[in-house]
Amino acid sequence: MNTFGALDLHISIAAQEVFAIGPFPVTNAMLTGIAGLIITIAILFYVGGKVKKGRYNRFVGLIQWVFEGLLKSIDDVIPDRVLARKITPLAVTIFFFVLFSYWLSVLPGLETITVGGVPILRSLTADLNFTLGLAIITIVTVQMYAIKHLGILGNAKGYFRNPIRDPIGAFEGALELIGEISRGTALALRLFGNAFAGEVLLIVIAALTSYFATVALPFFMGFELFIGFIQAYVFFVLTLIFTALAVSHGDHSESSSDHSLAKPKKAKLAG
Repeated sequence: MNTFGALDLHISIAAQEVFAIGPFPVTNAMLTGIAGLIITIAILFYVGGKVKKGRYNRFVGLIQWVFEGLLKSIDDVIPDRVLARKITPLAVTIFFFVLFSYWLSVLPGLETITVGGVPILRSLTADLNFTLGLAIITIVTVQMYAIKHLGILGNAKGYFRNPIRDPIGAFEGALELIGEISRGTALALRLFGNAFAGEVLLIVIAALTSYFATVALPFFMGFELFIGFIQAYVFFVLTLIFTALAVSHGDHSESSSDHSLAKPKKAKLAG
């Protein structure tokens, strides 16, 4: 404990400003995000070009194998093939971008290059602004697909029902509305919490092991690479599940209306 207390560690939850363009601050997480975006686009374009030309190597085969696995997961979660193909670009892009952005935080010496005491690079997934923004984009896009699939009124019926004619359905709709907000929040906090915890873990291990960091860190880096893959896949799968839940509102509303109409018919027959 004395050794840990003597360490001079500065860990900031919020991303730090490196420079500003007019009134717009540019943080170290943004710079890492730009690097991650460039890497993601470059890799996918490279693999896509090689596949079109029929030139394969181990790296291209690996990315294609991952893509085919993601495509199978999409078909398993979303039975509607048309809707599955529509959500594929968003879900697959999220997976690869989150994966590469998370893995950038595992690079040794990521925060050693500083300007005015502020690290130039910092993990993008450890920035709550990014995870919240990604969650908002996901939830909004899911609702857009639900509106296209069910229509505006059909989608609204999943959340807003007549409390007099169908009080149970109205209560369920309110819970669904609250659930949409909580899902987005949980989606953002899960990714942020794991990424930030992994970043802190590597910093603490490097400080505690000192000269033996070159021996100890590779094990923890390998573990964080695995955690990054899991987090990217979880975000990917939850995007699919949220889409499947959103488009299924129409089935619930129809079954609820059929149930409410069944009672008067039964009463009429009894009379």
